Amino acid sequence: MAAALAAPSAADEEPKYGGTLTYMIPADAPPSFDGHRESTYATVHSVAPFYSVLIRINPENPSSTTDFVCDLCTEVPQPTDEGTTYRFKIRSDVKFHDGAPLTAADVAASFNAIVFPPEGVLSARASNYLMVDKVTAPDPVTVVFRLKFATSAFLPAIADPFNFIYKKAILDQDPRWYERNILGSGPFKFADYQVGQSIKGERNTAYYRKGLPYLDGFTGIYADKQAVRVEAIRSDRAAIEFRSMPPAARDELVKALGDKINAQESDWNVASAVTPNHGRKPFDDARVRRALTLAIDRWHGAPALSKIAIVETVGGIVFPGSPLAATREELEQLAGYWPDIDKSRAEARQLLQKAGAEGLSFELLNRNVDQPYKYVATWLIDEWSKIGLHVTQRVVPSGPWFEAMRNGDFDVVLEAPGHGLVNPLLDVQKVLPESVDAENYAHYEDTTAVDLYEKMLHETDPARQRSLMRRFEKYVLDDEAHMIWVLWWHRIVPYRSYVKGFKISPTHFINQDLATIWLDR
Repeated sequence: MAAALAAPSAADEEPKYGGTLTYMIPADAPPSFDGHRESTYATVHSVAPFYSVLIRINPENPSSTTDFVCDLCTEVPQPTDEGTTYRFKIRSDVKFHDGAPLTAADVAASFNAIVFPPEGVLSARASNYLMVDKVTAPDPVTVVFRLKFATSAFLPAIADPFNFIYKKAILDQDPRWYERNILGSGPFKFADYQVGQSIKGERNTAYYRKGLPYLDGFTGIYADKQAVRVEAIRSDRAAIEFRSMPPAARDELVKALGDKINAQESDWNVASAVTPNHGRKPFDDARVRRALTLAIDRWHGAPALSKIAIVETVGGIVFPGSPLAATREELEQLAGYWPDIDKSRAEARQLLQKAGAEGLSFELLNRNVDQPYKYVATWLIDEWSKIGLHVTQRVVPSGPWFEAMRNGDFDVVLEAPGHGLVNPLLDVQKVLPESVDAENYAHYEDTTAVDLYEKMLHETDPARQRSLMRRFEKYVLDDEAHMIWVLWWHRIVPYRSYVKGFKISPTHFINQDLATIWLDR
């Protein structure tokens, strides 16, 4: 049984109190403040320090998919009723920043909003909770989750870092209030927000995790241009960017600053992926979608792109290296991953001809973020030109990018499926129809894909589960080409050496509450 999360012990250095951490957020602004609605780092890096969660992946073991620790609970419970009932005991010493006590009712209300969102309210991860039947708070310190069936996917779903705990009274009055307002119980209180410029927090002196946070406060500065962010760290106007920088930026900072800069690297549970809009012709034709993936030479493109962009690994829909991921031999059986690119592109041309789409012209919607969106898009456009396609690019800020995807206002879009922690059973939901996963913007329905996924979610035998994953991956990436996985990302975080308490993880979403960060100066 996992223990409750405590302040970390100082192995080599005693943490110091005080100071303000200034960090860069590589976006123009978050689309909203609501973690239940959004799926972007721009929201998490802006507001995670203001909020508490029920449980989380152990910050000291961030690559794990099973090592969970409490935030608001007193211990991570063992399930009862043959794995279908989880009873969480909630701490009684937690207060919201307005002084109101946080109780089990607030936790239950927050998860009900996530799992069963009211009409007109978007929950980005509702599909992660297909196993949940009901969430109740029978008393002020107990939250009960009752499941429809036992599954190993439940605790990872609960530990998602976007699962901020909101105030029930506010949700009851206005379920969309948190889109534009901030009120949590986390280590920092909201201090200021300047649209497109910065967000600030100050230490929560009533924080329930005694001795934390170490910082007096923080300032997150928005800057969608990489050059601006690199220069800010070089000139010490900022200390870190938590998302990632490309190899050249890391090398530039190390060369300029020497031992004043540190860097950590990790595989990254985010991928560049292409989504054709099935609601627009000719992308409603699987032959056209399959031609798009067949044209891409991933095996030769990855090493070249990794030198200039934060991408590195060829993979399918499962995070490379995890037990359910395809081997290279398995991948090479899928369209778009064949080792013979000439054969692949010849097949692509034939499919376009049969579909009446030779010489097709279309627009690629892209996000106004340099790394790796613009680099990957430029490469893709060149790859598609090799089968006679004519592609232009429409680059928009994060907010309009999300809105265009949700509204179906695009031909083809470059996305970045990213996940709060490594858990393939939930991560692959991105390729399920939008009736199941609200974050699928391809605008299609497919009962076969859903049936395959349901079987996999219910399966508890690892070998059979892996076999089902291969069938599912083949169906969605090859047979139907509903989405196109391009390359998995590589996370590189350079930071000023006076920043302590940071430990890189395979996702830029977890460990962003800043509670254990301190400054050695």
